[in-house]
Amino acid sequence: MHENMKKIDKIVNELETTGTGYDLLRYVALPDLLGKDAAQILYVLGKNMARELAFSSVGEISGFFYKTGWGSLELIKEKRAEHIFKLQTRAISQRYHAGIVTDYRLEAGFLAAGMEQLNNYSCECVEEEKPKKNYVEFRVQHYR
Repeated sequence: MHENMKKIDKIVNELETTGTGYDLLRYVALPDLLGKDAAQILYVLGKNMARELAFSSVGEISGFFYKTGWGSLELIKEKRAEHIFKLQTRAISQRYHAGIVTDYRLEAGFLAAGMEQLNNYSCECVEEEKPKKNYVEFRVQHYR
């Protein structure tokens, strides 16, 4: 069985989300199309998408995440040069248990650009998956 067919089979048959089509595009089609630069391209795409929108609060950014089906985004810690967020959705642990290789670079780029709007300085975001705890942690670094 071809590698992408295995991924498609896992997404369609093992995930119980309303975002199965999204998962197919995100974790099979886009990486195949974008190749080895997929993570970097998705990060830039996320930043570009956020720059097309106007945010005036963290709540508005969180609302966007929820409406798009990315999950529930919560600010859990605020430091002088960093904000730490938690993204939760049942799909995170389902993808992990199904063995689907994931990344959250699109969401990280989006969050970085959203925070740039709110704080008026450059931001970069890195993510760390915590699938056994059913969330992804995002660390947004501020550069003044």
